[in-house]
Amino acid sequence: MTRPRVLMLVDLLEPRSGGGERFAVGLAGHLPAHGFDVALCATRAVLPPWDRTLRELGVPYFELGRRATGDILPFVKLARHLRGRQVDILHSHMFGSNVWGTLVGRAARVPVVVAHEQSWDYEGQPVRKLLDGRLIGRFADAFVAVSTADRDRMEALEGVPPRKLRVELNAYVPRTGPRPPARLREELGLAADVPLVGTAAIHRPQKALHVLLEAFAHVGERGAHLVVAGDGVCRPDLERRAAELGIESRTHFLGMRDDVDGILAAVDVAAMSSDYEGTPLFGFECMAARTPLVATAVGGLPDMLEDGRSALLVPRRDPVALAAAIERLLAAPEERRALADAAAKALERYEIDPVAARFAAMYHELLGR
Repeated sequence: MTRPRVLMLVDLLEPRSGGGERFAVGLAGHLPAHGFDVALCATRAVLPPWDRTLRELGVPYFELGRRATGDILPFVKLARHLRGRQVDILHSHMFGSNVWGTLVGRAARVPVVVAHEQSWDYEGQPVRKLLDGRLIGRFADAFVAVSTADRDRMEALEGVPPRKLRVELNAYVPRTGPRPPARLREELGLAADVPLVGTAAIHRPQKALHVLLEAFAHVGERGAHLVVAGDGVCRPDLERRAAELGIESRTHFLGMRDDVDGILAAVDVAAMSSDYEGTPLFGFECMAARTPLVATAVGGLPDMLEDGRSALLVPRRDPVALAAAIERLLAAPEERRALADAAAKALERYEIDPVAARFAAMYHELLGR
């Protein structure tokens, strides 16, 4: 029997690609075990280390080489591939690829077109709302949301038909490649008994890391320190804000790191202060590392984790509540262990193999129509 052909469509794979791209690559690598032939297309480029990762997973890939938003000629190459390879399922990821994937997929008469949104804040951008509702929502066979909150907003605010919407949180895809072990306390010159709070994120407005800094200014638990891994456009403002709050001596900006699992093993409590999220990879990494998490109750986090059972969830933009939750866990090692154990158990549903199996079942359902 011929194995259905799937093409994953993403915009760009590069060193700072986030959880959405990591999920697309992980799904591409695990679907063959469920009876599919899978390839990946990047509308712009595949840069290291993703080229190596795709080769290790055995996923063939090609690039369209787009250079600008208005550069549409490369999509002729995509249409030719879809027709020539007789692709059965085109699965696009994130807004730009969803728009072009839906248009080109329908023009090339691909039997099944799946669009996959990785969340946004749903404020402003009326053109995006229009395209989600009137173009992608109308012409894709399924429109995947990565949280129940996103599904509800896509229906209510964008007008996506409810019958097209599917909720499937992203999977936990462990980072690949060799990573040196993190000796974080030794690196920072901290004693073993110093309480340590940590986070890892691209420093962009969505992550609202200034709220975490403001919360940490209220945390006085035995001289706790804060580590912030990652980098981005907001870093200079964040460093300035830490100085204004008087916590610069207790706050450590680590820059981009490839040892997030080691960092999580070193900290007592992990924290997220995001304004909005889809399915945050960092949340899964905390669950896998058995590091208790305090986070804002946004996006897929309430789907992944239960407040008071597997994490502590607080309102967004509330540094006082965030600080209180951090202090509560720093002072309660038994509660930290209980939350971490429950989170690790909840992670089983979101490991890549069961998630790939659920997507395989969806593909078969859509092909059967």
